Formats: sequence, C-alpha cells, structure tokens
Amino acid sequence: MKKFFMFLAVIGFITISAQYATAQTPDPTTDQTVQQEIPIHQQLKTKFIEGGAGFMASVLLCLIFGLAIAIERIIYLNMASTNTDKLLKSIEEAYATGGIEAAKEICRNTRGPVASIFYQGLSRVDEGIDVVEKSVVSYGSIQMSLLENGLSWIQLFISVAPMLGFLGTVIGMIGAFDAIQAAGDISPNIVAGGIKVALITTVGGLIVAIILQFFYNYLVSKIDSIVVSMEDASISLIDILVKAKK
Repeated sequence: MKKFFMFLAVIGFITISAQYATAQTPDPTTDQTVQQEIPIHQQLKTKFIEGGAGFMASVLLCLIFGLAIAIERIIYLNMASTNTDKLLKSIEEAYATGGIEAAKEICRNTRGPVASIFYQGLSRVDEGIDVVEKSVVSYGSIQMSLLENGLSWIQLFISVAPMLGFLGTVIGMIGAFDAIQAAGDISPNIVAGGIKVALITTVGGLIVAIILQFFYNYLVSKIDSIVVSMEDASISLIDILVKAKK
C-alpha cells in the first residue's frame, strides 16, 4: 500500500509541475518572447477537441471505467489483507483454551480471505486432518478467484484504448487524404494538420493504456502477496491442528 501511495504522490507531483508549463509567444511591439502560462487542463482540453470528440470520448471512457475498477480492487485487496501471524497465534491460543468453537469464533470476527479459509477448515476438524486440508485447498481456490475478480476488465481496457486510438488515427489519415484529393494539391498545411489531428487519438490511447498498466501490475503483485500469505498460513493451520491432535 505504501508503494501505491508513493506512486500516486509522484504522479501528483508531475501533474502539479506540468500545470505551470509555459508557452512562448512573440510580442510584436518589443520583438521579444513573452512567457504565457497555460494550465495543463486547458492544454488537455484543446488536444481533446482537436482529436475528435467521438474517439477521444471513447478513450476517456476506457480510462474512467478502468480506474474505477482498479480503485475498487485496491480498496478490496487492502481490506482483505490480514496479519496472518497474529491470527494464527490467536487461533492457537483459543483452540488450546476454549476448543474448536473458540477458534472458529476468532475466525468469524476477523475479516479477510485467510480467516474465511481457516473457518472452513476448522469446521471440518471432526472429519480428520485430510478432510481439513482438502477443504482449505478448495475454499482457497474460491477466495483466489474473488481476489482476481475484475482484473480481466482492466486488461480489456488496456488493450482496447490503444486500438481505439489507432482506429481514430487511420480514419483521420483517410480524412487528410480526402482533403488533399479535394484540394488537388499536396499542401503542407493540409497534410500536417490532418496527421496531427489523427495522431492525437493514438497518443490518448497509449497514455490510457500506460496508466492502467501501472494499476494492473500493482493489483497483480498485491494478489500474489495475499495468495502466498494464504498458502503459508494454511500450512501453519494444519500444523497447529496436527499438534493439537497429538
């Protein structure tokens, strides 16, 4: 979580720094260049309009939906994180003093997939250690699927955003060639203007894909960390039950 907040802080710093980007314009009276501050949101608005509302809006929707899913997953995964060492110690103490029901009560009062897996395993203690182990493995697969829920949609937006940008570029290039054909002459202004507008959609799509890729990689690493913790804690739970049986 700390790495994620550090990443957001860097992005925020870059955005605030870019907000004071300047553009030089010639002053006809003094024949000198004058620094004119252009806020970043006005620059983005201008490029958005130049790229065409249709394709740029679709690329923007990919970013909005992708970020919404990513933020929801980040909140869910951070709530799913559990201090497994503390939980195992509490379960072991409760099991030693109050029996299986006390250990199950500890799991019921603890949030997260690890506590849910432990509860399912403890519920099968009377059926033998082998059954407990199978129950833990089966329910662990279900919890892992819940952790990965939504990642496929983020992957979809990462793939679709550049494609929409490329599609807008191709259509823009066709429009530029149509303008050349109508003019009957290859004018640098017509060619440069058409290509510029066409490439803006590609840039927008690539930016969206890059932003979502950072969030996707963070989520994957977070899920891997939780899964490893789940597996390690499950082995420790089986060891506790075997020791208690002996």
